[in-house]
Amino acid sequence: QVQLVESGGGSVQDGGSLRLSCAASGDFYRTNCVGWFRQAPGKGREAVATIYRGSSGATYYDDSVKGRFAISQDSAKNTIYLQMNSLKPDDTAMYYCAADFFVTGTCKTTEEFYDYWGQGTQVTVSS
Repeated sequence: QVQLVESGGGSVQDGGSLRLSCAASGDFYRTNCVGWFRQAPGKGREAVATIYRGSSGATYYDDSVKGRFAISQDSAKNTIYLQMNSLKPDDTAMYYCAADFFVTGTCKTTEEFYDYWGQGTQVTVSS
């Protein structure tokens, strides 16, 4: 089993910044991809960013966050970060991290492919 715990959410003004953390434990070594997803009220869960934990460290960003968000990892701490800059009210959502292993080495960007999830951390951006 893999345990994931998110932190760092909060309330900020339009244009503000937050850094989310996803602390992993358990059998995290069995995974090779971590994704940050978000779910706004009344909407489905969408991928914001993913990172491949292998040597390439390949990343993916949804178009809506490109240039504003950055995903990174600290392998020594088993922690994945999501730096969020220039936040907008549309970024308001519950943010989740998810992890799994993908044989292809390419991280999936839809929630059904991930077995391990954290409990989420709320991000609220006011105008």
